[in-house]
Formats: sequence, structure tokens, C-alpha cells
Amino acid sequence: MDAGESAVTCVDFWANGFGMRARIALRELGVAFEYVEEDLRVGVRSDLVRRMNPVHRSVPILIHRGRPVCGSLNILEYIDEVWSAPGETRRLLPGDPAGRADARFWADFVDHKVFPTQTRFLKSKGEEKDVAKEELVEQLKLLEEVLGDKGYFSGEEFGFLDIVLIPFSSMFRGYEQHGGFDLEVECPNLMRWVKRCKERESVGAVLPDETKMYQLHKEWYGIE
Repeated sequence: MDAGESAVTCVDFWANGFGMRARIALRELGVAFEYVEEDLRVGVRSDLVRRMNPVHRSVPILIHRGRPVCGSLNILEYIDEVWSAPGETRRLLPGDPAGRADARFWADFVDHKVFPTQTRFLKSKGEEKDVAKEELVEQLKLLEEVLGDKGYFSGEEFGFLDIVLIPFSSMFRGYEQHGGFDLEVECPNLMRWVKRCKERESVGAVLPDETKMYQLHKEWYGIE
């Protein structure tokens, strides 16, 4: 069967933190899907990606009955709307408008604050790296404050913001090795949350090996 003709197809790269979100969400809601690997280390995108996401030519792409859905946060909301059973309380996004607004706000924070800071931290040198490291740790501490003493970000149910952030944890050991700090000391509650999330089948089946992730990023960013 040609990719994209199955009921649900996820096009992604194994080390793409944004795409891990889609795969975790599909597994969390019990949605069977075909996985198509798109190697982002290759400069030219595949014909499938060019056809299904002609605007950005990026992954992840969720293909549902032949129609593409692009953008990781957009994909999460689509999965939640399509496959969360009507009338059931089990949803990825919180049930109340204020909770949904908070989850979307902090998801945007992860994408537009934490991710750029991670990139700057890994790529920069000298004083700029020290500044980026401090900012990255402070951003993780802020997310730890949002988590508080709850089991998951929206309470006792694993949900939207957990899925948004947990893929980044596959680089936490890389952060520590690269920056010479200990997140168990800096953000102990956040690290306990990571362990809880990793115990879920949906997360454990998707998150890659942390050593391989850091090694790949070292190659991408030319880190010695």
C-alpha cells in the first residue's frame, strides 16, 4: 500500500521531538497508524512530504484518509478532536476553556522559548553559551512551577502539555553533559514527572535513546 493510503499515516523522523508528539498521542488514544520515516539528515525532502506539506515541506505530517494535517500542535488538537470518544472525560486537552487556554499558552512557550534556547545553548560558545544555559535551566524551572505537585500538567491525567514537553526530555541528559549541571538537582520535581511519563507505554515506545539523541545533535550542530 502506498504511504498515505492507509487510514492513518504518520510521517516523521525518529529524532524529531515535534513529531514524537503525534506518535505519542496516537498511541495514547489507541489509534492504529502506519509510520513512514523521513530522514531529516538528507537535504531534499521526499515526494510524499512535498505533496502532503508543500508549504513548509516539514514533518511531522499526519495523513488521515488521504488528507494531510501539518504542524505538531495542530496535529495534537486534531487527534484529540477525532479520536477522543464523544461524551468521555478522557481528552488530551483539558475540558474547561481556562485549562485549554493555559495548556496552549505553555505549549507555545515550549516551542518559542525552550526550543530556541536549547538550539542556542548547543550551538553557541563562551559567554553566549553560559547565558543560554542559565536561560534554559530557568525556563525548565518555570515549567516545574507550572507542574507544581500535580502528577501531570493538567492534574492526574496525562494530557496535551505532557505530550508537548516530554519529547524534549530525550535531550535532558545531553543538556547535562553539554552544560555540566544536574537536572535532578535543578528541577527534581520535573525529573520525577519525566520518570512517570516514561512509564507509560505510549511514551516509552516513542522516546529514543538519550545517548543517540545527543550524539545526533552534536553532529547536527558541529559540537566537539
